[in-house]
Amino acid sequence: MSANEPLSNDAWTSLASSAPARPKAQGQPRRFTLRQRLFASYLFMLAVSLGVISLALLLLFSTQAAPLEQSYQRIAAIAQGLNLRDLIALGGRRRDRLTLSRFVDLMNDFAETRSVRVLWLVEQKGTFSVLHDTSGTFQLNDALAPRMDDYNNPFLQRALRETRQFFGTFHDPDGQEWVFAGVAREAPALRPNQPALLLIAEPRPTRSLQSALSEFGRALLPPIIQAGFIGALVAFGLAFAISRSIARPLKALVEGAEAVARGNYSVRVAEQGAQELRRVAQAFNHMAHEVRSSQEAQRDFVANVSHDLKTPLTSIQGYSQAIIDGAAKDPAQAARIIHDEAARLNRLVVELTDLIRLQSGRLSMHFDRVDLARAARAIAERLAVVAQSKAIDLAVQAPPELPIVGDGDRLAQVITNLLSNALKYTPNGGQVSLRLYAPGEGVELIVRDSGIGIPSEDLPRIFERFYQVDKARGPRRGTGLGLAIVREIVSAHGGRIHAESDGPGRGATFVVWLPKQPPKPSRSA
Repeated sequence: MSANEPLSNDAWTSLASSAPARPKAQGQPRRFTLRQRLFASYLFMLAVSLGVISLALLLLFSTQAAPLEQSYQRIAAIAQGLNLRDLIALGGRRRDRLTLSRFVDLMNDFAETRSVRVLWLVEQKGTFSVLHDTSGTFQLNDALAPRMDDYNNPFLQRALRETRQFFGTFHDPDGQEWVFAGVAREAPALRPNQPALLLIAEPRPTRSLQSALSEFGRALLPPIIQAGFIGALVAFGLAFAISRSIARPLKALVEGAEAVARGNYSVRVAEQGAQELRRVAQAFNHMAHEVRSSQEAQRDFVANVSHDLKTPLTSIQGYSQAIIDGAAKDPAQAARIIHDEAARLNRLVVELTDLIRLQSGRLSMHFDRVDLARAARAIAERLAVVAQSKAIDLAVQAPPELPIVGDGDRLAQVITNLLSNALKYTPNGGQVSLRLYAPGEGVELIVRDSGIGIPSEDLPRIFERFYQVDKARGPRRGTGLGLAIVREIVSAHGGRIHAESDGPGRGATFVVWLPKQPPKPSRSA
């Protein structure tokens, strides 16, 4: 929306819609507050986080091997069923093939009936050699390096009073890990002076997810519940604090929008809160400023147009009535006055129509090669009569040629308006200069005068439609549309314009910059 354009019905409707919502009607779905939404989102994130952590712990526990102590206890219980007395007695007899065969058969039977693996080892110089392996993985005299663990089972010790027990793990050549419980006893009849070891082994089990859940579920559930309760309290506090920090600036924005909707355009809201909220507050304040400027321009328009219409209409009505009544001393002079006033009204309508069409992009522009220097000198020659009548020194500085691409008629309108204003507001005996030069890819046009100047507070609004620095009413007063039209024409050519002044009585300078080749000429109808 333009700074000078009044708010449309849609804009007012948008502002009004920002007011606090009325109580909901029957049948409308319930709308949750910002605080409730934040609290719900925090609870959801808390539940997801705790769930992910719990699942990760269970997966971690399930992929790890089961604790060795449980396997030790299970194998020790199996070892208690081993008839060690018979084995010891058998080992103490004289060694022969029948004895060895029977000893091996006992180990094989025990391994088969108990679904375990039994190994018979002897220690040789700190290493262990395999004498028999019921699984057949290790052959006779293969080396085995078990890892011993510091564990003792009292029940097994009571059952094997004349032996010593030991526990640990070992690996097969293929890398599979086995857990064993072993007993050792001197067996000189079997291998004189060599300690004999009997290992009962089973594969080291891995923990399944179900077993991990069963094993650690009860241990994990209480701390998870406690963490969830504490997290809910923290989430409620965060939701309350954050929603309050957000709702307070939003409430100020709503109140400001309501004030603007009621016609209080001077309202401003504090720019506070998060960066996004501050940007919204800045945008609102800018909007309020633009709305206020637009309303002031509209009020100026009503005052200006009412005066500009009243004066010629009064003249037209008075002189026409005089002609009708036969009271006019010079009917021809009266007719000329009526014609002039009608022409003045027509200019006002034409300028207003042009401005509206320019702002809406519906005014046709015919871009072609234009010698701006030549056009400027021709316009200055036409206005030289006005300058001479006021003894104003009108100087033009321009290169021989200054070609650009643009609409020649509209650019001539820009130069004419700026020079006419400079001559109009410069007192007798003053100076007005028009300078053109081409810096780089553009053309700069500067109109400077030694006239009445422009107050600093009026400079930001000088190009608003219907805005006039000279507030006095009189026949020299214009429509207030000329500079607004100039700005729109310059913008349509991809250029820019600004005004400079050191204050009242110190003259004014208007600077126009135009590209030599407009990027996208406006050709809308």
